[in-house]
Amino acid sequence: MPYDDSGWRNFGRLGANRSAENVRGGQALGAAMESALSRLIREGGIRSPVTTNRGLNARLNYLNSVAGRQAMADAGITARPRTMDKWFAGTQQPMASNKEKIDTAYWNLRAERVLNNLGAFKQHLNNRGRGTSIEIHPVNQDLVDEKARRPNLLGEQAHRMLPNVRYIWDDAVDAMRQGDSDKLEEIWDDVIADMDSDWGAYTYVSYVGIGA
Repeated sequence: MPYDDSGWRNFGRLGANRSAENVRGGQALGAAMESALSRLIREGGIRSPVTTNRGLNARLNYLNSVAGRQAMADAGITARPRTMDKWFAGTQQPMASNKEKIDTAYWNLRAERVLNNLGAFKQHLNNRGRGTSIEIHPVNQDLVDEKARRPNLLGEQAHRMLPNVRYIWDDAVDAMRQGDSDKLEEIWDDVIADMDSDWGAYTYVSYVGIGA
């Protein structure tokens, strides 16, 4: 079925808006980038559990700074500076409850640092100029009036994979950070414009995933 612009300008007139998962593509792209950023924070962090000596020492080494001590205080650690100095030196073990707070402090500080310097995330998505793949699921039509359902958007064949999407990521990350929904929609229009004549049917989607 060719692209029918009027149908998507009047999104929801026939029931597509009854499904909460159906959103504009820019909104879905922003959510996908937030998920990818969360993965980057987690997967790039310390893998060893805080309950192991290796994991504990690695976290304490990361937290051994003014910012790290503040993160520990924010996580609820009330130990005296002298006690924490012993933790950092490896001459005294924190109690189990404080190990959990050390873990919280570590992840909070790592997330803060990544969020305050998104250059690494941009590099991650740009992938040395190769770009990143985007997976797109069309709108969920389960609640659309049956006579108005689009057969070209039904089934697995309607899921689209765009490999090596390039050139958008610096602007997209900035728009995500700034909460600029209009810019994200503009970027999304650029993404789907490279699809075939059905591109307008993906103005609204049920899911966007990023292969990063």
